Amino acid sequence: MGTEELWSLKAPRIVVEPPGPKVREILEAAGLPPSAYRHPLAAEAGGIWIRDPDGNIFLDFISSRCVVNIGHRHPRVMEALRRQMDRVTHGWVEERHKLDRELARITPGRFEKRVYYALTGSAANDCALKLARWATGRPYVIAFAGAFHGMTYGALSLSSYKTWMIRGFGPNLPGVYHMPYPNCYRCPFGLEHPDCDLRCLHYIEDYAFKSYLPPDEVAAVFIEPIAGDAGWIVPPDGYLQGLKELCERYGILLVAEEVQTGFGRTGRWFACEHWGVEPDIIILGKALGGGVPLSAVVARAELHERDGEYFRHGHTFNAFPLGCAAALANIEVIEEEGLIERAERLGAYLMNRLRDMMERHCSIGDVRGKGLLIGVEIVGDKASKRPDVEAADRICAEAFKRGLYIIRMGSYGTGVLRVAPPLVITREQLDEALRILDESVGAVEI
Repeated sequence: MGTEELWSLKAPRIVVEPPGPKVREILEAAGLPPSAYRHPLAAEAGGIWIRDPDGNIFLDFISSRCVVNIGHRHPRVMEALRRQMDRVTHGWVEERHKLDRELARITPGRFEKRVYYALTGSAANDCALKLARWATGRPYVIAFAGAFHGMTYGALSLSSYKTWMIRGFGPNLPGVYHMPYPNCYRCPFGLEHPDCDLRCLHYIEDYAFKSYLPPDEVAAVFIEPIAGDAGWIVPPDGYLQGLKELCERYGILLVAEEVQTGFGRTGRWFACEHWGVEPDIIILGKALGGGVPLSAVVARAELHERDGEYFRHGHTFNAFPLGCAAALANIEVIEEEGLIERAERLGAYLMNRLRDMMERHCSIGDVRGKGLLIGVEIVGDKASKRPDVEAADRICAEAFKRGLYIIRMGSYGTGVLRVAPPLVITREQLDEALRILDESVGAVEI
């Protein structure tokens, strides 16, 4: 199947019930049971589609975990990679400095910036953690309950997603304190917004700073402006602004972890822009490279120097040429194809359709998000909000059989459907995805 034909498909194609014979053979050779086939094995991908070795074509409703915001194998990215490969695949190239300027331009804040590169979101979190401690000379860091920042030791220490991330690996890096995330659907204080007066925010200053965490020794606060794997949890208006003010009062750096929420995903370049917040450090990854591994940390330039010394961070594949070329093309595509505005427009449509679905289905307890980043929380009982992870898994399995690739996430024992299609999806394709999802939820509720 040609790339153009794959990009233009309107609906999934299931020619044999997955896993088909070719996939079964691959799974067997890998020592995996057929039941392990919950994610498409990609023989080819293009746009919003993934074709497996048996010819089944799945609609990628999660953008391969928010990596391919502009779709799989976008022609502009592929052309940029070909041009770069014809010239150089490793070394110091001009594209790195072009990308420095582009990232400084599109990230929030009209101040001078410095850019550091890595290959993964985990490594970028590690870099930001090092920079924050080095620049401030302070030892402690605040992160949030339910967060997923990555699997390397620094990122793992910032995380508190699930116990399997911690078990057997401790002790983690010292000096990281986890605060309650502003989760209005499942308030950790059992309160209702706005009557709560943002208790989760005031807890930091009124309790932590007055008892066990001296604020003058806190280097940074690491926060996902919209909590990712925790279940696409959106903070209430006023929270991020208040957190920024708190940080400024005590000379603490605010670090926005936008590995999943960046590059147009939420209807803005970056999620923190919904609340007008300018972080001191912003962490980028996943969609940055348009499908090619690349991550970055963009920080206030003055953090780079302290007492006549300079922050040092790098690795063998630092700002490698293929990643930089792909990232530059990715930024061009997002701007020239109007994908940020598209995400906002289609996101509003998608949110309305999913909330209509919630009214008709007893297992959908909450629908929340921004742009094309939406969480659908599955519950056993709407009144008690009792999580039903098993039902969420079954919905994903039903959807997969029908050609819709969607997965379940969620901290605190919850089951949240991860809805984050590529920004290039059409309304017609979106309607087809919603039809399958509706049918899958209904099949599980029977």
